[in-house]
Amino acid sequence: MYLILILLFLGIFAFWLVLKKKNMEMWFFSYIKSVFNRPKVKGPVHVMFCFVDHFEPQWKNRDNIKLERARVDRWFKDYPLMAEQHKDADGHMPKHCFFYPEEEYRYEHLAKVSDMCYRGFGEIEIHLHHDKDTPENFTKVMTNFAKTLHEDHGALPVHPETGQIMYAFIHGNWALDNSLPDGYMCGIDNEISLLKETGCYVDMTLPSAPSPAQTTKVNSIYYATGKPGGCKAHNDGVDVEVGKAASGDLMLIQGPLGVALKWRTPKGLPRIENSDVRNTMPPLKSRVDQWVNSHIHVKGRPEWIFIKVHTHGTQEDSMDTLLGQPRHDMHDYLESKYNDGTNYVLHYVSAREMYNITKAAEAGKSGDPHLYRDFLLSKPEFRQL
Repeated sequence: MYLILILLFLGIFAFWLVLKKKNMEMWFFSYIKSVFNRPKVKGPVHVMFCFVDHFEPQWKNRDNIKLERARVDRWFKDYPLMAEQHKDADGHMPKHCFFYPEEEYRYEHLAKVSDMCYRGFGEIEIHLHHDKDTPENFTKVMTNFAKTLHEDHGALPVHPETGQIMYAFIHGNWALDNSLPDGYMCGIDNEISLLKETGCYVDMTLPSAPSPAQTTKVNSIYYATGKPGGCKAHNDGVDVEVGKAASGDLMLIQGPLGVALKWRTPKGLPRIENSDVRNTMPPLKSRVDQWVNSHIHVKGRPEWIFIKVHTHGTQEDSMDTLLGQPRHDMHDYLESKYNDGTNYVLHYVSAREMYNITKAAEAGKSGDPHLYRDFLLSKPEFRQL
């Protein structure tokens, strides 16, 4: 009997060490709970698909303008050629969301991206890498950058009542609300509240696993409330729910996170599914299935599901995946399996449209989510070259 207990203890301890090695101990059990709580829904299920990009032309090369231009020009040339071959149930092409870093701003790059958005290929939002920052500087930087994007490039919507420029946000290095150890790559406690004050309407940073910045809450759409003097306030929060008023400071829409049993490492071990798409993490059919089956939805509206995947699009070794055949294959699979009109209806959405549809669900709207792409925040008037 004692031997069995000892072996059981050793097994549990070994399992815990495996989880801890990948920082999985903070989210694994929440993930298991989410698997068992997935609702069963009769069709049609509406699938909102959003592709967000940490779009960094200066990646690992801050002083090479020719390389920056080559990266942006590759997207300017090849993305429309790929995207125009695909359509959702509403006739929309895939909408790539360019979360552009404030610290890498160049007018010429944003002018080209804005032109793509003008032609319907996506939208521009805000990305930021910072370290040892202050609330005063953060507020100034975010406000000024939002103004520049809006006034010089036609990007970002305006709040219909207050006139404030609004934006979606992804934090560099996943360090939202000072969530990395020792405040690395942030430095600001209560960043959640500052984001709200500067016009952020939704955060799309997560998931961040295997980073220690990953939250306990997974596969969710929820509100977080800032903590004065505190950090990682978004580790938990209040689910967005049909018929209930907004709660807290900021909405977060997470991408799928889990254990991929059908997508294995070269050693045959399950991988972490963290919604990342790149050359080493191609958008396989089994991954698409897992994204759908994660069933991220507004509480009380399970027939609308939200899939947000992310990438770092300017990295050369991933461009063939993001702009070539693997991306075609992903969209072909989405459009064949998840757009039959009976079981599933596919909607390609931007970050802004995904937020609007979420808010429509919260307000009790149902039926075709396509009707609510501009529910609260209207489409920006992007500039043509």
